[in-house]
Amino acid sequence: MHKLLLKGGRVVDPQAGEIFAADILIVEGRIAAIGPGLEAGECAVMDVAGKLVAPGLIDMHVHFREPGFEAKETIASGSRAAARGGFTAVACMPNTDPVADNRAVITYIKNRAEEAGLVKVYPIAALTRGSRGEELTEMADLKEAGAVALSDDGHPVASAAVMRRAMQYARMVGLPVISHCEEPTLSAGGVMHEGYMSTVLGLPGIPAAAEEIMVARDIILSEYTGCPLHIAHVSTSGSVRLIREAKARGVPVTAEVTPHHFTLTDRAVADYNTSTKVNPPLRTEEDVAALKEALADGTIDVIATDHAPHTLEEKDVEYQLAPFGLVGLETALGLVWTELVIPGVLSPVEAIRKLTVNPARILGLKEGVLKVGADADITIIDPELTEVVDPATFASKGRNTPFSGRRLQGLPVATIVKGRVVYNRDLAVIA
Repeated sequence: MHKLLLKGGRVVDPQAGEIFAADILIVEGRIAAIGPGLEAGECAVMDVAGKLVAPGLIDMHVHFREPGFEAKETIASGSRAAARGGFTAVACMPNTDPVADNRAVITYIKNRAEEAGLVKVYPIAALTRGSRGEELTEMADLKEAGAVALSDDGHPVASAAVMRRAMQYARMVGLPVISHCEEPTLSAGGVMHEGYMSTVLGLPGIPAAAEEIMVARDIILSEYTGCPLHIAHVSTSGSVRLIREAKARGVPVTAEVTPHHFTLTDRAVADYNTSTKVNPPLRTEEDVAALKEALADGTIDVIATDHAPHTLEEKDVEYQLAPFGLVGLETALGLVWTELVIPGVLSPVEAIRKLTVNPARILGLKEGVLKVGADADITIIDPELTEVVDPATFASKGRNTPFSGRRLQGLPVATIVKGRVVYNRDLAVIA
């Protein structure tokens, strides 16, 4: 019988909203007991004294690039990056080649994740065929195949009529719609936030209004159809205001923010480092302040990475020619701790809630909690550990991070999926 005892840690319970001293006994991949002073006879013991023992982190927005773009990332390399970043589960976006708009691609992704055997990978299916925004996908079939949500992420659905119909059908089959909010005629040709810095740098801009117009439209359609709407990678103060007002009215809307959007501003673009080229773009100090306030008051439910790896060759070009995206799985927890927890924007429990139980609830997953009988998906965090970000050490194929050289605190030291240790930094395990 396979047993593992996590001894001497402080358990973070995001559901109950508390942190308490307890041991956790794992038997055959499930949590068998939680409590002080547990003994289990003959079993492996992991010393987690001084560490936080949290439910396994869930990233509901990653791009694993397979099938079609394996030079950027594979499901196996992405899974390794997730495990190293403390994530036990991820939801991967459908902008692969072919697009994940049919049962065959969804099944392929699940099978490749099973072969990798590291973290749980939940496919998000395309909302429209080929993510072209014209014809709806077979939503019921995709759900049956294992899709947990619907999105054309990377491509806004330009037609309000198509989005309305998509929401009506998505509600019928019981899947949330994840919206990439971007008005394409306003953002066309832009490479960074439109404002003072874009003028100084001579780069074409993407106005905040490009995001906010689509956020407003999709909130109106969500209210009209009753379909749960999740707004991806919120980046502007105007979007925050719209979401806050919609929630107050009872619209079924949720939202996420990325670590790079609550950490960096458009000033990071000043040296033309293409790792700062993301969509939506890095915004202003006022926007960053609004995002932090929205995290604190619950307007923003989830922290997700939008992990978007690219090859060195693709990013090592002029700023305007580089693709959008940066890698985020392996720096996310350190950025959350350094930028939000230590300064007091979020408590440790609130931060963990936005990385576990909230994304699980939105996607309809049973993960994100620590309770007896549940899968032993656990992330062990050392809140005191610091490290300087070095892309050369990443498990991801992607090296496109703007955080290289930054010192982060509060890092994952072990990741456990179904009772199996898939990442261990340096914790002693006594067999």
